[in-house]
Amino acid sequence: MAFLADTAATDASFGRHSAQRRREPRPIDTDWLVLKGLTAAVEATVPRIARPGGVALDFGCGSRPYATLFQDAGMTYVGADFSGGDVTIDAAGHIGAPDASCDLVLSFQVLEHVRDLTTYFAEARRVLRPGGRLLLSTHGSWLYHPHPEDHRRWTREGLVAEMADHGFVTSDCVPVVGPLAWTTILRLTGAAYALRKIPVVGGAIAGALAVVMNARAVVEDAVTPAWITRENACVYVTLSAPAEPRG
Repeated sequence: MAFLADTAATDASFGRHSAQRRREPRPIDTDWLVLKGLTAAVEATVPRIARPGGVALDFGCGSRPYATLFQDAGMTYVGADFSGGDVTIDAAGHIGAPDASCDLVLSFQVLEHVRDLTTYFAEARRVLRPGGRLLLSTHGSWLYHPHPEDHRRWTREGLVAEMADHGFVTSDCVPVVGPLAWTTILRLTGAAYALRKIPVVGGAIAGALAVVMNARAVVEDAVTPAWITRENACVYVTLSAPAEPRG
């Protein structure tokens, strides 16, 4: 079994979206609020961490939805994947890139599909230069979605602790969409799936329902106390650095 999910689908944590749809979702998409929030969190982080002239390596790049954010910041973007990447990930999970060859490692909605976390984080540490950082997002809550595997969901505390266990100290852990809204989104996802099976009109009805339910989710997310969202988010966007070696 592969170390990492088949990345024809690692860009499909929320469905099989193109790069543009992932970065610029539409209100008729059932996961619009989550994808919108994820994009906003990544966009807010890029100016703080981008190094003009540096290298950003996307570990499990899929359709590369955020590549232009790093390229526009003056970085060289390198996609790593099992196939179709600028560099290849082998079946054991090793990246075909030299040690200390990049300034950022990017990992967007991949970690929940990874069986061997030890190798994944070890490879991220290996390719980072001194002072480099890891920008990673993954699920706190979502439906089971194997591609071909789906192993984990995290609380904020659990994710930060797991990353620490694998050698990364987390400075930021940004929650995206709280539980009141994401339960609405999950119900919408199920209803839209059923509606789209109706010939001719099913897709249109599902899209109209998505607009209404997404509007409801926006209100629900706005009224959810920040401390609840912080500990119960649909997605977490983390910024970490390798821990200093112990003397």
